[in-house]
Amino acid sequence: MLGGTVVSATGAVEADVLVEGERILAVVARGSALARDFAAGADTVIDAANRLVVPGGIDPHTHMERPFGGTFSADSFETGSRAAAFGGTTTIIDFAIQSRGSSLAEGLEAWQVKADGRCAVDYGFHLIVSDVDESSLTEMDALIGEGVTSFKLFMAYPGVFYSDDGAILQAMQRAAGNGGTVMMHAENGIAIDVLVAQALARGESNPRFHASTRPSLLEGEATHRAIQLARVAGAPVYFVHLSATEALAEVVAARDAGLNVFAETCPQYLFLSADELARPGFEGAKYVCSPPLRPVEHQAAMWRGLVTNDLSVVSTDHCPFCFSEQKELGAGDFSRIPNGLPGVEHRMDLIHQGVVDGRIRLERWVELCSTTPARMFGLYPRKGVVAPGADADLVVYDPAAHQRLSAASHHMAVDYSAYQGFELTGRCEVVLSRGRVVVENGEYVGVAGHGKFLQRSTNQYLV
Repeated sequence: MLGGTVVSATGAVEADVLVEGERILAVVARGSALARDFAAGADTVIDAANRLVVPGGIDPHTHMERPFGGTFSADSFETGSRAAAFGGTTTIIDFAIQSRGSSLAEGLEAWQVKADGRCAVDYGFHLIVSDVDESSLTEMDALIGEGVTSFKLFMAYPGVFYSDDGAILQAMQRAAGNGGTVMMHAENGIAIDVLVAQALARGESNPRFHASTRPSLLEGEATHRAIQLARVAGAPVYFVHLSATEALAEVVAARDAGLNVFAETCPQYLFLSADELARPGFEGAKYVCSPPLRPVEHQAAMWRGLVTNDLSVVSTDHCPFCFSEQKELGAGDFSRIPNGLPGVEHRMDLIHQGVVDGRIRLERWVELCSTTPARMFGLYPRKGVVAPGADADLVVYDPAAHQRLSAASHHMAVDYSAYQGFELTGRCEVVLSRGRVVVENGEYVGVAGHGKFLQRSTNQYLV
């Protein structure tokens, strides 16, 4: 890979990248004799002139084939991982689900069956813990030894995934001892259910009421409560899909106090707002996700959090449901609309637009989308960096290319785009996964099953 500008979380340098097999052999000065000699004997030479060379993106929050309300998210591991590759993401970490009454191991096995032999890029799993009891707590220890080192709990969805404060505390106490990371969906689900029932009783069934019944104050309250439980347990906590100014303020205060508190946000909370839910007719259903899209004024706080590192990661929470036949299940009752947005294909490009618009630095783009997720979830330095010995997960990125996002051209298995009509500057040109070209000039040239399951170590940010 010759002639590019290699961008890392700490800087950019003009360099050539030499790949042997699945790994990066060397990163050398552009045009060096070593690079020329290596290229002369190479099977493939990729011209990266006037392009950026960045480590493949890591999306640590996806939901392929996830069950919800009697249906399943539209992307399989095959289609979803292929779409990820088109967008420069070469690693996904999905969520295996423990069904109530079953074991964590059974949940993991069920998701491994879904993914094995189907993924275009490498993948790992977090484990959603539905039953917190002595058996599942013991299993957490064993799973860490098998490379599943993060466990998600919910303060929302009573009767489905909800865990009360006592269960959350016990899981955090276990994580404090075994080095695992508890990932938290922080919304006050008990209060939300009351607000939803009251809204429906008033005849308020339109999608816009999804947002008003999940107010940002209840995300802030739950975030505060989870932080205090983590303090009592002496454990780290990682907040998924943080969306609200009030929740971010709690994270900022905790981090200022030196606590192991981390958070991610998602492109939808940076580029979309609650106004989308009020689209005419039932169109707002396309934008139903949880936490909901917030009023536009929350966006500035999210961008500021990315600059200050109080928001450390950008994930997608990719959980696509087709508007036709899936989102429409909630016609007449917003609480039945399957929650989730498509986005795994566009994360890298959307956040690069933040560079173009002067919101973040180029190096920060790489840090948010690749390097920090690798460190946060135990994949560094195998992933997340362009360096000798790392997997050759590489993206040749054209920072000047223009594209218009559309359902007609995306590769996700969903019938609409949450970012329909968005004009972006920057696009992936060539994508390599472990040394293999999987996307080249807008064409998929990979194969299902190339992606391997990744055993992860524990969080590398703990103090």
